[in-house]
Amino acid sequence: MIVDWSDLALDDLEDIKHYIGKDSPFYAREFIDLVFTAAERLIDFPLSGREVPEADDKTIREIIVQSYRVMYRVDPHRVLMLAVMHGSRDLANPKNQPWETH
Repeated sequence: MIVDWSDLALDDLEDIKHYIGKDSPFYAREFIDLVFTAAERLIDFPLSGREVPEADDKTIREIIVQSYRVMYRVDPHRVLMLAVMHGSRDLANPKNQPWETH
């Protein structure tokens, strides 16, 4: 199993890093490291994240890192990281549903 990152997920991480980095470049780097470490665990345990309730699709899962939802899709030979978004974001709006764009 491998972990791939969508452009959207990488853009999300860059935006979050920039946002946190305004106050603390150190904590911005620490947060990004936490996300990548959590994602790497999915290589061995791809189903360890919970199903995303809003997705209604068992292959769409998420892990929580601090107050962020790190969403991914489990494919037969890879885990595709779809998005990283704050837990307060409303996923009822289809434009906020990263599984619809990948």
